[in-house]
Amino acid sequence: DQVDLAEARAAAALMLKGYRILARRHRTRFGEIDLIARRGDLVLFVEVKARRSLMEAMEAIGHESERRIEGAADIWLSRQADYGRLSMRFDMVAVLPWRWPVHVENAFYGKS
Repeated sequence: DQVDLAEARAAAALMLKGYRILARRHRTRFGEIDLIARRGDLVLFVEVKARRSLMEAMEAIGHESERRIEGAADIWLSRQADYGRLSMRFDMVAVLPWRWPVHVENAFYGKS
C-alpha cells in the first residue's frame, strides 16, 4: 500500500546517507514510530509523511504527534544497552510525488 511504499522510499534514502534502519513501524503503548535509524551513536526517530508538497508534510506533524513520538522514543531508548552513549534526533522524511524523498533533520525538538 501507499504507506509501505512511502516508508520503503524513506528508508532507502536514509540508508544511502549511511544510516542503518533498526525498526519500521515500532509500536509502543504511546504509539508508533515510522522508522528508527542509526549512524554511529546518533539515533533518528523518523516520521514519514507522503504529501504533495514539503510544506504539507511539515504541517502534518502536529503537537500531539510530537508527544506520541517522544514517548515512544523514550521507551525504545531505555531498552538499549548503550543508552548512555546515544544521542537522538527527531527527523521527518517527506515523500513527495516524482521527487527523491526529502530528509528534514530536527523536524521537531524533543522535550529538554
